[in-house]
Amino acid sequence: MSKITEQVEAIIQPVLDDLDFELVEVEFTKEGKDHFLRVSIDKEGGVDLNDCALASEKISEVMDAEDPIQEMYYLDVASPGAERPIKKDKDFHNAVTKPIFVSLYAPIDGAKEWLGVLQSVDDENIVLEVKEKSKTKQVEIPRSKIAKARHAVMI
Repeated sequence: MSKITEQVEAIIQPVLDDLDFELVEVEFTKEGKDHFLRVSIDKEGGVDLNDCALASEKISEVMDAEDPIQEMYYLDVASPGAERPIKKDKDFHNAVTKPIFVSLYAPIDGAKEWLGVLQSVDDENIVLEVKEKSKTKQVEIPRSKIAKARHAVMI
């Protein structure tokens, strides 16, 4: 996480707490000549367009007062969607029994990407049940090797 996203999280977290929204992710990126501050929010039952508009308005107010970003940027507040990122310990525990996708810093059993159902989580590892052809197997993945994880839609 960059210093800017950490500062933004610290600034907007109280606003989102007041609105009963969960802060899922903050991302600051440059695309072409434009900069974007993307904030993903969620709540029990999901967020709708009105929730995103309200959060955007309140985030804009607080960011106008104490913005750590020097460049001009577009603020984008949205739902994390069906393939929500899994970052925090709580996210991993909530994803047990659900399909997830993980990409790794280093391969395990020759693969750097795994898609499967999360079976268990502890401080050190996750266990995925994955399908290989017509068989299923369990793969233990050290959390320190996970570059990114997200919920997955499996058909």
